[in-house]
Amino acid sequence: MPVASDSASPVVNVAAHLDRMARQWPNARALGWSVGSRGYRHWTFRELNEETNRYAHGLRREGIGRGTRTILMVRPSTEFFALTFALFRIGAVPVLIDPGMGREKMAECLAGVEAEAFIGIPLAHIYRLLHSKAFRGIKVYITAGRRWCWGGLRLRDIRSDEAREFEIEATRGSDPAAIIFTTGSTGPPKGVLYRHSNFDAQVRILREHFGVRPGEVDLPTFPLFALFAPALGMTAVIPDMDFTRPGFVDPARIIRAINDQSVTHMFGSPALLDRVGRYGQAHGVKLRSLRRVISAGAAVPPVTLERYSCMLPDDAEIHTPYGATEALPVASITGREILGGTRKLTDEGRGTCVGRPIPSVTARIIGINDGPIPSWDNSLVLKDGEIGEIVVKGPVVTTEYFWNPTADELAKIRDGDDIWHRMGDVGYLDDQGRLWFCGRKAHRVVTKHGTLFTEPCESIFNQHPKIRRTALVGVGHRPRQTPVICFELEDEALVAMGGELSDTLCNELFELAGSHEMTRIIGKFLWHPSFPVDIRHNSKIFREKLAVWAAEQLR
Repeated sequence: MPVASDSASPVVNVAAHLDRMARQWPNARALGWSVGSRGYRHWTFRELNEETNRYAHGLRREGIGRGTRTILMVRPSTEFFALTFALFRIGAVPVLIDPGMGREKMAECLAGVEAEAFIGIPLAHIYRLLHSKAFRGIKVYITAGRRWCWGGLRLRDIRSDEAREFEIEATRGSDPAAIIFTTGSTGPPKGVLYRHSNFDAQVRILREHFGVRPGEVDLPTFPLFALFAPALGMTAVIPDMDFTRPGFVDPARIIRAINDQSVTHMFGSPALLDRVGRYGQAHGVKLRSLRRVISAGAAVPPVTLERYSCMLPDDAEIHTPYGATEALPVASITGREILGGTRKLTDEGRGTCVGRPIPSVTARIIGINDGPIPSWDNSLVLKDGEIGEIVVKGPVVTTEYFWNPTADELAKIRDGDDIWHRMGDVGYLDDQGRLWFCGRKAHRVVTKHGTLFTEPCESIFNQHPKIRRTALVGVGHRPRQTPVICFELEDEALVAMGGELSDTLCNELFELAGSHEMTRIIGKFLWHPSFPVDIRHNSKIFREKLAVWAAEQLR
């Protein structure tokens, strides 16, 4: 349940960051978006802040205020930025969810939120009508776009004509700020309760750890991360892409936006970087303005870092922070350190190095346990180098799910006034204090000969020149699972030959497995044309689905 705010704690509201930028740099560009052949349009920080004030006045007039849970289903746009900051400004709690998770699953998630307001594009309202039971508590309906038969208000109805300043609600760090759903890559999606202190800590880390400065130009290819740009004084250039399918972007459009707008900072999932990097390598592209690239959502393959680095200036850096919806960022490492050092160890089956924990975050490794751990004890902690569960605590770590005590019981460990979050991942800490990721706990394969972890095993097979990527899955039940390596082929020409190549490749992979102690017990290899992946970043492999498919193939 949400925790009541402490009246003695200082006022913390993420909307204050935009307010401050509008005062300091009123005429600097805050947002940019393509208008086709006419080039780009822009809003200044003053204009964005004024639009936020207009919506804040209108939302408050309609009864949306502090603590009002408000489902927001608006595509990345000027309205998305202004509405989100307006909701923060009035102390409401925006509810953000990925529509790609499926209609039934999304309805189930949103029903549990018991929201009181709904702001969405026409398609979202049609969905709401078709799943009306999930939205029984909604009192205010607002349509961003053309309103049809469903009644309620239009966005222009709530937009105040007056842009007078709206005083920011005096929320505390412990007050609820947003509910953001996980993708459900290893279980049902869960609503993560963010507090204003979590967002404030993330803004601070981006500024202090990653060196983000006002005046930079950002290309955010993930809607939620886009909100950090105005808060940090950056210009956010909204890319021309389908945000629900980052792994299928048109690389030329991304490259054109970077070069046309002199983008200095961008976020891209590993799948997006891979697609743009392949295109850039093939066409000799250079991205001369880029100084910083951040990629998260899954481990970034070294070959992807290598391709993308070739397009960047010598002084640019790629950062691959590690984290989850519940805790981000936890640790970070640069592409330079990966390619210059840890890559060799990854290729040897040591897992993927995700860097040192962020200074304000504490990370520990505890013994693998599939049940709840009610309270913390130092005896849980393993020695450096031992693979176990990754647990973290710190200001960016959320302390609970929204009205989901079962999930809290399995993912949270109480430690006095602190809460440790169990990441659901396995890994280890090395003697340099670096964190190594070895895969999801739920994806480990337990055989009668021992336990196999996805990242270390897959990295062995990913080095084959005809292989794009692999996925280790277990067929059967623990502790007597059969380990299977599923693989995708590197390029379309090979995919067309898939059936003809598979026997030869399987023999080669079998020999590769035998050359490493860790993979010696793997004897099953299956070609898959295209792995099922997560809806948010198109990068995490749905190994549960692959395991079902592999079991059918082996029959």
